[in-house]
Amino acid sequence: MTAERPNVLVIGYGNPGRLDDGLGPAFIAAVEDKDLPGVTLSTDYQLNVEDAADLVGVDLVLFADADCAGPEPFSVQAVTPAADGLASFTTHSVSPEAVLAMGRDMFNAEPAGFILGIRGYEFNEFGERLSERATANLTAAVDYIVNCLQQGHIDVTCSADIQQTS
Repeated sequence: MTAERPNVLVIGYGNPGRLDDGLGPAFIAAVEDKDLPGVTLSTDYQLNVEDAADLVGVDLVLFADADCAGPEPFSVQAVTPAADGLASFTTHSVSPEAVLAMGRDMFNAEPAGFILGIRGYEFNEFGERLSERATANLTAAVDYIVNCLQQGHIDVTCSADIQQTS
């Protein structure tokens, strides 16, 4: 990362038409209002091979998605490049690790990578809304990550503290 403020890419993904699966895009919409310098926001239904090209010139990338079984209200974990199934991947199974590996291998981009998993509860119906509990988790995740980005780094140890005090 640069000494001053890192160049950050935040990718929120998921299907807003599948209830809490839309937490990733909802996260992006909430962070958009914060007008954070040096932070680029991107949203889509799923990660794509094209996301690897977006890593060029990025110091830190945060992948934000719904988590159907993770800790409440959210988790943050570091992620490293891994070519998990790149030889036979489909556009429905590109992981954050694979995006980082493609960015490294094809574009010499090596940002620090993190996954934000926001706990969701309702996924088995169609509808463009978030459950009440997922909305509360989203608010906690936005507050935490915005604070981290304003400080210029992601701290995975603090997310464990939040989980225990929530």
